[in-house]
Amino acid sequence: MAEKASTKTIAQNKKAYHDYFVEESLEVGIELFGTEVKSLRQGRVNLKDSWCSIVEGELFLNGMHISPYEQGNIFNKDPVRVRRLLAHKREIMRLFGHVKQNGYSLIPLSLYFKNSRVKVQVGLCRGKKLYDKRQDLAAKVAQRDIQRAIKERNR
Repeated sequence: MAEKASTKTIAQNKKAYHDYFVEESLEVGIELFGTEVKSLRQGRVNLKDSWCSIVEGELFLNGMHISPYEQGNIFNKDPVRVRRLLAHKREIMRLFGHVKQNGYSLIPLSLYFKNSRVKVQVGLCRGKKLYDKRQDLAAKVAQRDIQRAIKERNR
């Protein structure tokens, strides 16, 4: 029998959805040390200003801040060090083609535990212009007003 994969969200990058159109997303693993995982279990991570880069056929996560683990002493690593992401070579090369030719960006969207492993959801994103952000905000406000009207009507 196949077991269900349990997932627990650690952090989400809400700013990414505000600043970018997410064209597609990909689940990848991440290479971490023990004290970093313990700090993640406490939820001490910030994805806000992070991005991904491809260097010599490998995928790296830059700018993610994992706070040092309090009981980690000498085993703690640099909080904003570059971390390697684990994906198949074919997927990395496909993403590399999109980034170089089409002007997309690779942005981490969320960080979560899948069973006992830490996974990162990386989005292939296209940047929004200011008028796109205004349109999204207007649509969000309109949707909220509709929901309020429906709720008031049902009372």
